[in-house]
Amino acid sequence: MVTEITTQTVETTTSATHLIVSALTQAIVSHRLKPGTKLAEQKIANQFGVSRTLVRQALFQLSHHRLIRMEPARGAFVASPSVTEARQVFAVRRMLEAEMTRAFVRQVSAKQIKALQTHVKAEKAALGRDDSTGRTERTELLGDFHVRMAELMGNQVLAELLNELISRCSLITLMYQSASAAEHSNDEHDQIVQALAGKDESLAVRLMDEHLLHVEANLDFAPARPADDLASAFV
Repeated sequence: MVTEITTQTVETTTSATHLIVSALTQAIVSHRLKPGTKLAEQKIANQFGVSRTLVRQALFQLSHHRLIRMEPARGAFVASPSVTEARQVFAVRRMLEAEMTRAFVRQVSAKQIKALQTHVKAEKAALGRDDSTGRTERTELLGDFHVRMAELMGNQVLAELLNELISRCSLITLMYQSASAAEHSNDEHDQIVQALAGKDESLAVRLMDEHLLHVEANLDFAPARPADDLASAFV
């Protein structure tokens, strides 16, 4: 009986936390909350009728995905991604990933290609869901494609470096990449995998460079006017 009650409590807590995470994510990526907005724990708790402990858990998850930043003694704020930083990250990524693609082609195996094909299929599946969870998942999967290449090569240092670079501009991608641009990225990943499978080094490198240029060029940095009021953001 005690175990059953404990299980129900955990499930209720998880459900409430997920609801807050989902609502805040949707408010941020749909531009209803502007970058830099302070996310007061008590206001959010009142909005959802939950404890501040649950709100804190939700904010921790959002900070892990870099949607918000946590500042000691000040609280939580919607992250303020820098466009300049994002462009610098893409420049560094193009340099790194061109060499990664060359190295990948030279040691490519059928097993690696199958793993990338499976990943691309997962991307396409996420593209079919346009709720906040689907949008977050598609952004993570599209970024993880590049990290996955490094992991399949057995280069953990490169994988960690790419993961950090991609994370630094993930919010910008999440906020400013349209569904059509995300779908185009998925198509380009598929083309890259085909070039890798064919061991066409020059084509694979060119496709990777063009892909990263397209992702950057297709970001829309002119969103609708956001708000800084928590209650109106959840309407």
